Order: sequence, then structure tokens, then C-alpha cells
Amino acid sequence: MAEQNYDFQKRLLQVHRAGRRMEKPLAKGQLEITAAWSIVYPADNAFLADRAADLADYFAVSMGLSLPITDNAAGKRIVYEIDPELAREGAYRVDAADGLIRLIGKDERAAAQAGYLLEDLLNLEEAPYLAPGVTDRAPLFRCRMVHSGFAEDDFPDGHLNAIAHSGINTILVFVCGVNQTPMHELDFNDLIARAARYGIDVYAYSYMKTAMHPLDDGAEEYYDSLFGDLFRRCPGFKGIVFVGESVQFPSRDERTSGRMRTDNIDRFGNKIIKKPDPGWFPCNDYPDWLALVKKVIRREKADADIVFWTYNWGKCAEADRIALIDALPTDISLQATFEMFENFERKGVPSRSIDYTITFPGPGAYFVSEARAAKRRGIPLYSMTNAGGLTWDVGVVPYEPAPYQWLKRYDAMRTCHREYGLCGSMDCHHYGFYPSFISDLAKVLFNDENADGETVIDQLIRRDWGAENLDVVRQAYRDFSDALNDFIMTNEEQYGPLRIGPTYPLVLFGDHQLLLPGDPKAHHGGNLICFPNYAYPLHVPARREQFMGEIRLYKASAERMIGAAERLRVLLPALPTSKRDEAQRIVGVAEFMGRTALTVHHVKRWYLEKQGLLAADGAFERHLDTLLEIAAAERENVLATVPLTDFDSRLGFEPSMRYKGDSDKLRWKLAHLDRMVNEEIPALRAKGTVENPTRMDFPRDTWSYRFE
Repeated sequence: MAEQNYDFQKRLLQVHRAGRRMEKPLAKGQLEITAAWSIVYPADNAFLADRAADLADYFAVSMGLSLPITDNAAGKRIVYEIDPELAREGAYRVDAADGLIRLIGKDERAAAQAGYLLEDLLNLEEAPYLAPGVTDRAPLFRCRMVHSGFAEDDFPDGHLNAIAHSGINTILVFVCGVNQTPMHELDFNDLIARAARYGIDVYAYSYMKTAMHPLDDGAEEYYDSLFGDLFRRCPGFKGIVFVGESVQFPSRDERTSGRMRTDNIDRFGNKIIKKPDPGWFPCNDYPDWLALVKKVIRREKADADIVFWTYNWGKCAEADRIALIDALPTDISLQATFEMFENFERKGVPSRSIDYTITFPGPGAYFVSEARAAKRRGIPLYSMTNAGGLTWDVGVVPYEPAPYQWLKRYDAMRTCHREYGLCGSMDCHHYGFYPSFISDLAKVLFNDENADGETVIDQLIRRDWGAENLDVVRQAYRDFSDALNDFIMTNEEQYGPLRIGPTYPLVLFGDHQLLLPGDPKAHHGGNLICFPNYAYPLHVPARREQFMGEIRLYKASAERMIGAAERLRVLLPALPTSKRDEAQRIVGVAEFMGRTALTVHHVKRWYLEKQGLLAADGAFERHLDTLLEIAAAERENVLATVPLTDFDSRLGFEPSMRYKGDSDKLRWKLAHLDRMVNEEIPALRAKGTVENPTRMDFPRDTWSYRFE
């Protein structure tokens, strides 16, 4: 039976997967946890009492064991302990001996992580068996921050619990004002209190525009009414994230327009002052802005973590960026995006890493330049890494099942931790966090400095697919990773077919006002961050050459990813029932990504023929015939995608857009294709020409000379 929209949310609330126990003999030297064991927590520690109950739920649901919970027990037991003498911040340990398993943490939150580690070890073993000995872990990063994958700024308790189990200790909530997110009212204090019950901190991600210069008369009162009031009324916020374009301010730096972006466009959408707006430039008065913001916040919360994110300034001169870092206070945190603005090639095709992609694992030169400056200044360094397992490379999937590509990113992050002191990670943006085997891989690598990534991937394959399928699955995962590695990221793709997948329409000349179907109440509704009128600067020779290479690479990536998914699908019938459902979802995500790549291939070929129709090159009929061929191929691609979205309601969804690529939208795409094949193309054939093309039929950067 097909899932209904939002059914995936029920799965997100199920922290412990049922039926993980496989019947197998106890290996020599292993100890077995049986119903004779109990779970013990420190007396008068409500937090660990709750975590003990969660561990008991794990044993009941995943291992089929009913273990009593107590604060005072003898006999065989699993005991939560706090040991402040553990060496590293956040350190935790599982110490297993016959009849006694100690879950030890440097503090109570770390002890909770020891409990989750025990779950992880038993899941890998697929039985309540454990080898005696000590397993030590400690987080590399002091914070890992995620947005909700359930719905934008919506964190039910089950989702919080799953986030904590994934080794993530911080959530982000978009803030437009006290108890106000972009989409709805939200009781921030309630969220902070509920998150704390799972050992999770809450950061505000500021959407509060600041329209006053910090040196203006009355500026302190103005900023206090924004950020001071937020921390006065919601003192539990651990910190706040500022990114230039989300807050902005009227800088006095003469290299900028000095205006808020909305104040620097005319009624036609053109810039009035032809300079970068302050949110898009490392202005020399940002230190003044930060000094005032810091003053009003820390008057209310002395230890608030103020995170200053240099997001899209990498395109600016390095000297300007470093000059700003050199002027920043050292008692804030600096965040730089890990992979942006890097130029590279894939099989002879040039590419540039834009936000946010795993096609270039990083680190990029922009990040490294700022990391070095932060280290020299002694400023704590964070990065936007997308380490939770999802980027904008395919906008409506829950995660990208390309473990060997992610391993490159994770290893690079570990290197930057050692070399530059990278200590914080923003693991996703508003597309949110979804627990998966990719986040399981990240958890191990970010808590065990000695872990070998390929060994961990093999362990996860055995857990999820069985040891007998190791070789087949390993090769499929390599194919997924290599295929994704060859996606060429451009703005045309990320704000086009990659954003919403196979729902993306093939547009000719009669759809200039086409509105993508979706929820009009979504944060990014309509066409706000996906543009259905595809355009590409084919008139630029270098870009045209790149375009032709992209056509080739996307076809190859699609075939590789779909083919690997088909090889995995063959394994599904023989898997135990307890493994089959999740394995089928992995297959579905990968195939959806492959079919998205095939849509990109078709969109590009379609656009090439569309431009041929406009060129009056004497091949009008041939262009129309090719368009019909492409439409037929894309129709088959969409039809093959529908079973995937029927099975998994998370496919086609993204928290800020909501549903843009689900089964209903795919059927809309089919109807749109049929209209073009049956109406628009025959009409063009009858006329033999394109009458009255509009500027939307041409690349945006040609409008000025095509349409005066």
C-alpha cells in the first residue's frame, strides 16, 4: 500500500528499530545480556533515569528483552555513571565485564551517549552480545548543529531523541522574533526545555533584519529590543547564528551600496547602486555591529555563543575577508562554509562548488584561508559541512546514500580539526536532518579518532544487508558515490531540476507564467527557490562547451546510479523482514537520485533543442522530432519514479518547500508532458516557427541586448 504524504514523520519518531536481534550463537569470550540483567541509574538523577528508560525501550523493541530499571540493584546490571576525571570534554566509555556493564560519562550528557554507544555496538552485533573490554569515545566537535528534518522548526520529542542518539548535541531554530519563526509561532522556552531532556542545546538562527547602523543614535536601544529581548525572554538559548544576508545592516563601508538589499532594487528588480549590498560583502564596520550585538546579548546571557558566518563572501577578495577576521573579537565563533567557491574538473568538465554540495568534498581554498586566520587569531572555528548526510545536490531526498563520497568529507573535517582547530559543525540547513546509515558513519568518525572509515562502512553493510551481501552492496555504494561525485553543480541545476527532482517540467514557449504545484503556505512556496523556466548561457562558448559535457556526465551518472540500485533491489526478497523495509528505502533514495540525474540530462537536451528552434537554423522539424523523443524518454523516467515516491513519502519532500516532488506532483508533470506533446509541439510544427518569443526564452544575461 502506498504511503500517504507525511507518513515518513511516523518513522522519524521511532528511535529504536524493531527486530534487530538475529538468532546466532554466542561467540567465545562474549558476554550475553539476558532478562536477568537490570539497568541502574544514579539516585536523584532525573535525566539519567529518563535515559535508562530509553535504554530499556531499546532492549524491548530491538532485542526482545524486558530489563527492569532501578536506582539500586545488585546482580547483573548495566550501570550509568558520571566520572569527571575522564580526560576529554564530552568523553564517554562502555566498560564491559562479566555481569557488569558500566556506561561512564564525563557528565550526565556524556553518560547518555555511552548508553547510545552500547546500542550501536549491539546493533552491529545484531544480538545482545558484547565482548568484554573498554570502548572509549569523545566528540571531536563541541557542537554539531541541525535543523529539523520532521518539518521546518518542528521538533517533536521522538525526533529530538533520534537526533541525540546520532551524537548530535545542538538544534537550530529560525528566529524572526520572540517565539516567532518564519512560518508559525513557537514556544521557544518549551522547545529549549524539551531539548534539554535529551541533552540537546538550542541555537537561534537569526532572521531578524537589522536596519540601523550600530553607531547611529539610539542603536543600542534598537538592538536591545531585538537580541537583548530574545535572550531576556528566552535565556535558555545556548547561542545565536548570524549570517550576513539573513540579517544585513546599512553599512557605511563605501565599497558597498550601504543599503538593505530590498532598498537597493527598483520596481523592475534592478540594482539601484551597482555595488554589493552589505549582507554580501565583508564590510569593515561588521566589528562595530558585532560589538553592539554582543553587548546587548551578553548583558542577558554572559556565555552566549555568538556565531558569525561568512557564508557567501568567498567570492570576495581574500585580503578583504581576512582583514575583517583580523578585526573581529576573539570571544565569538567564526563559521566558514567548507566547500564553496572551489573550481575543479570532473572528467574534463569544469565545475565550481556552490552551496551546498558534496560533489567537491573539500576543504575549499576559501575555507582554508579563513581557517588559518581564525587559528592565528585564536577564534573558535565552525563550518557549514552538511555532515548530517544531505546537501542541495538533490533537494527532495532525506539523505544521499553515497558513503565513500561522504567519507572524503568526514576525513577532511577530521584533518581540519587537527590542523586548524575546527570545533563546530553545522550539519545541515533547512532541508533538515534525517537519521540514516550515513549519519551512523559520521557518528563513529566524529567520536573515534582512530576509526577507519572503510571498515566502518563494511560494518554498516553487514548490519543492514547481511555479511553474505557485503561485496555486492559495497560495489553499489561505490557506484552511488562515484555517480554523485560526477554531478556538475551550477545555479541552473541547483535552482532547477536538482531542486525538485523528476517533477521538474520540460518547458517550451507557452509556460512563461508556469507556477510549480505545491503548498502555497510553505516557507519557500511557489517558484521561490526553484525556477521552472530553465535557462543556460549557451551563447558563451566556454559555458556551451561545459553544458555539452554536463549532458554527458549526467547521463553516465544516472545510468550508474540506477544500475547499482537495480542490483541492490535483487537482494531484497532474500533479506530478513526486519532488514528489508529499510534496505528498500536505501534503494529507493538512490534510484530517485539517479532518476533526478536523468531528468537533468533530459532538461539540458530539451533546452538545447528549444534554443535550436529559436535559432532559425533550417532544422526546425528535426528539433521538434528530437523534443518528442526526449519527452517520451522523460515520461518513462517519471513513470519509473512514481513507485519510489509511493513507497517512501519522504521522497519529494523538503521542510521549507514541503512537497514538490511527490507522486501527485509527478502526475502533474506527466499531464504537462502530454499537453506539450499533444498540443504545443503540433502547433509549432503547423506554424513552422516560434512566434513572439519572450525574454524568458533566453538566458537571463542576454536580456539587456535582446530586449531593450
